[in-house]
Amino acid sequence: MKIAVLGGTGDQGLGVVIRFVQLGEQVIIGSRKAEKAEKAVENVKELLGGNDLDNLKGLSNEDAAKEAEIVILTVPILAQKPTLDSVKDFVEGKIFIDATVPLQSNIGGKPTTYFTLWEGSAAERTASILKGSGAKIVSAFNNISSSSLKDFDKKPEIDCDCLVSSDDNEAKKTVIELIEKIPGIKCVDCGPLEQARTVERITALLINLNIRYKTHYGGLRITGLGNKKP
Repeated sequence: MKIAVLGGTGDQGLGVVIRFVQLGEQVIIGSRKAEKAEKAVENVKELLGGNDLDNLKGLSNEDAAKEAEIVILTVPILAQKPTLDSVKDFVEGKIFIDATVPLQSNIGGKPTTYFTLWEGSAAERTASILKGSGAKIVSAFNNISSSSLKDFDKKPEIDCDCLVSSDDNEAKKTVIELIEKIPGIKCVDCGPLEQARTVERITALLINLNIRYKTHYGGLRITGLGNKKP
């Protein structure tokens, strides 16, 4: 399946791109300007040893969303709505993963403070904006640090669970299977999309802990659930 990472030029987006490219997935870096996406492709090639990667290319957000089967949104909250508006016509029936977190650093405040959106969460805001498009909204990647994703040489295995929520169980299952291909990550099915209200807030806590403990790799593990699927 072709995966488009909108905002794939930023830290988290670039980390997601690197991990999926390493797995051999077909990946498209999306950016507001195609030229910026193409530069990011060259950056990834250099990071991965200068190899010619035939499973990676850069396009505008619109063209990336049009071509992909799975779309991942990794932009700051202020860019969320403009990006969604620009791709709404190209995501019909597709799985749409939202990794956006409303942090006050995006509006001049602290990165350790979450602010509440009218819709309840960034993922629910995406569902509202894309309503009528048939896109299947899944919240994921919010609690995986960009450093853990990008530093593939230092951290080939990511010591963190990925909390996933969606109102579409089949889409959620597909996303979980995809993300669990990344070494070290285990996904936790958190239930319906409204659970993103809690999950997104955890990002602010993890940023706070990383600052306090002077690291970039703090994550979390959910224990005691056993091997049974919900």
